[in-house]
Amino acid sequence: MNVQSPPEKLKPADYASDQEVRWCPGCGDYAIVKGVQRTMAEMQADPAKTVFISGIGCAARFPYYMATYGFHTIHGRAPAIATGVKLTNPELDVWVIGGDGDMLSIGGNHTMHVVRRNIDLQVLLFNNEIYGLTKGQASPTSKVGTRSPSTPMGSVDAPVSACNFVLGCNGRFVARVVDTDQKLMPDVLIRAKAHKGTSFVEILQNCIVYNDGVYSGFTEKNNSADGQVKCEHGKPLIFGKDGNKGLRMKPGKMEIEVVTIGEDGVTEGDILVHDETNRPLAQLLSAMQPPHFPVAMGVIFCDPAATSYEEAVYEQIAKAAEASPPGELNALLRRGRTWTVDA
Repeated sequence: MNVQSPPEKLKPADYASDQEVRWCPGCGDYAIVKGVQRTMAEMQADPAKTVFISGIGCAARFPYYMATYGFHTIHGRAPAIATGVKLTNPELDVWVIGGDGDMLSIGGNHTMHVVRRNIDLQVLLFNNEIYGLTKGQASPTSKVGTRSPSTPMGSVDAPVSACNFVLGCNGRFVARVVDTDQKLMPDVLIRAKAHKGTSFVEILQNCIVYNDGVYSGFTEKNNSADGQVKCEHGKPLIFGKDGNKGLRMKPGKMEIEVVTIGEDGVTEGDILVHDETNRPLAQLLSAMQPPHFPVAMGVIFCDPAATSYEEAVYEQIAKAAEASPPGELNALLRRGRTWTVDA
């Protein structure tokens, strides 16, 4: 009698391709690819049904390093190509990879439409607030005052908030993590995969060559506790080294303020409880910036109720097919206007 053994579980290394990883030494992308491979292993994702699609830029090398299917496409158009892949084969698990320049500048239009359509795929935006591949020009997310080859006197452009942009496009799942937070990243990516519809995850990533330390004020070990607040549904938005800082709504105003528990009569009961289904709250949280506020991390917003785009498309096709009986091709070709070509 043959004894069938269950297949061995895939490990993170099983999702790594045989290609040499080629980013600058110390680049945050190394941490991200490791985090994604760990996530794939935790989910036991099927490599034969997984696709990574990227545009152009440093982040766009990503598909080469995954032992799955992948496309390295053209600048800014990864969301459009991913849309075609998902509509053609809805059974595939599609991940879109791009940088802040790729997906918010030339690709901003495509990012907007993939989000508003709510196609069931995961969009990972690597945000280092700079154009890395083309030698350090200011990007759509660069802060005012950023000095670069394209802004030698300092940028005067108002930066884009990636998460707020997606919320404004009616995004249904919005999250944020840091490249080095290998504990939070897999949790967020698993949530993103479980969400039915477009999941958007902003990954704050350090560019060691052209924008080193841009997030150090709230990501370094000594600063992270006071500089970040973790968003967990149903839990109070408390942070700080001593766990005594929190966020609350200003009395009578639609504004968030930072308070200290135990001072000025503030109690834990005054602290905001995170509701990831509350879009106005999500917009306030995602817009918080240092030094006056901590940066919101984790799942900021999630609306699980919406129908995904490809589900709606296939449902529409099925209804049309049901309403129209099958016809003959010859009759279809000869229907309506015809003409004769004389010799």
